[in-house]
Amino acid sequence: MQTKLTLDINADEVLNPTPDTLAHVLFMHEIMQGHKIILAYEGDFSHAIIKNVLNMAEKNLEIAGTELQLKKKVFNIMVECLQNVSKHADDEPLANEVTNSSIFMIGKVNETYSIMSGNPVHVMKIDEIKKRIDAINDMSQVQLREEYLKVISSGIVTKQGGAGLGFLDMLRKSGQPLEYNFTKLDDDLYFFALKCNVSAKELEQIN
Repeated sequence: MQTKLTLDINADEVLNPTPDTLAHVLFMHEIMQGHKIILAYEGDFSHAIIKNVLNMAEKNLEIAGTELQLKKKVFNIMVECLQNVSKHADDEPLANEVTNSSIFMIGKVNETYSIMSGNPVHVMKIDEIKKRIDAINDMSQVQLREEYLKVISSGIVTKQGGAGLGFLDMLRKSGQPLEYNFTKLDDDLYFFALKCNVSAKELEQIN
């Protein structure tokens, strides 16, 4: 399967490659192979780009011969994950523009897909995100459904434009706890990494 990769390399590096630049490309290639990454995108997440990323991901799932039900679940979770990046990524300018970009990746080991994303968030948002993910990670499938119906019926819309269903939907559809991590960028911003695993075995248990 062909691996798709987006790298931030300036024009001078492309036209006049140096040994360091070429080593960096090989280093990234080895990382993607080692972690079984089948698609990766880093940069801006506009609606047009999200659509293109989803199209590429869908084609990769078809090439891999992914079973229909599993493909639908993976695709739905990818949509939620990308929407989460688009809604929650901070627009605050940083001295280093690289740390202000977001990333989305899909990995596959055997029959388990890993949908991963990362984006900067303000330090003031961290507790809210942690509490939300920890709370739903502790819920059973029955409790998740009840919470979903509760949020839907409440009609509450968050500042990001949704009803706070992104994390909840990802866990409901995957049947596995969400993994996350926060890494400090500066005094105001942290890099929020999120991972959701989806496997055919888990889907059998929740359906």
